[in-house]
Amino acid sequence: MTFTDEPLSEVLPAVRRLLDAQGEAVLDVPDPDLGLGLYAGERSPAGRHRSWQTWADLAELLGAHLLTPERLPGGRVRVRLRAHTPRPDPDAQGYGAGEWARVDKLEDPVFLFTLVEALRRVGPPPGGRVLALGVNGGRELGALALAFPEREFKVLGVDLEPQALERARERHPAGDFRVLDVNTLPRPELGHFDLVLALSLLQSPGVRTDALLAALVRHHLTPGGGLVLGFPNARYRDGTLSYGARVRNFARPDLSLLMADVTDARRRLQKYGFKVFVTGKYEVLVTAIPAGSKTPEGLEF
Repeated sequence: MTFTDEPLSEVLPAVRRLLDAQGEAVLDVPDPDLGLGLYAGERSPAGRHRSWQTWADLAELLGAHLLTPERLPGGRVRVRLRAHTPRPDPDAQGYGAGEWARVDKLEDPVFLFTLVEALRRVGPPPGGRVLALGVNGGRELGALALAFPEREFKVLGVDLEPQALERARERHPAGDFRVLDVNTLPRPELGHFDLVLALSLLQSPGVRTDALLAALVRHHLTPGGGLVLGFPNARYRDGTLSYGARVRNFARPDLSLLMADVTDARRRLQKYGFKVFVTGKYEVLVTAIPAGSKTPEGLEF
């Protein structure tokens, strides 16, 4: 299919029909590099401009991979989209096994950047204690060394999946990893922590967020301690990240539950006396530090 001046309202349904029929769409379009600085839809030397981000978003929206493009004569490029191969989402087998064990969220640049920023915002002291709830295979704990290359921490990671904890022990031999249900907190024998990290946990079935936050703040945080809470806003489709929280029986993302959960966590933490920051994209991070502390600067990774 060749597109030059057609509006996106014509391009999108045409590409969707082709993907539905053939599983792949090959498009000859104006070279996005010739329109740098233009807004989408403005005229470039070869036709209506659309950035590479537009084509990437279109592929994601239609459930397709954006393949390597080919440059053509006359200021045009050939864009290929290939439909995702149908297969279960990684969490279909649970977060501790199967496909989910392959996922490395630190390979998402936005998550990597915002997680390091959030950790530095809390700023646990050298030798401080870190509690990682729902630690799974421990991949995200690698961000601690990236955020604080000169510091070491005493890490306690807990999860319900023994297999996941085995992988965490292999990745972080110095850490302490235990099978524990977060709904049993507070547990006085665990002590107090300078940082509590809970990624992709609070929306899990059975987790009582209000009781968990109360237990953490009242019984397991040091006076200067902080929290980083992660709320998923994506799913993995055929190995790629697809934006937007999914609700069962909804064909498209619905952010209402995500927004409600993030707003509720933010409100509760503010009532407990924290300054709260909300950042991120595919995983929304809620970071809480004591209200009386100075907001740190220079957090960029």
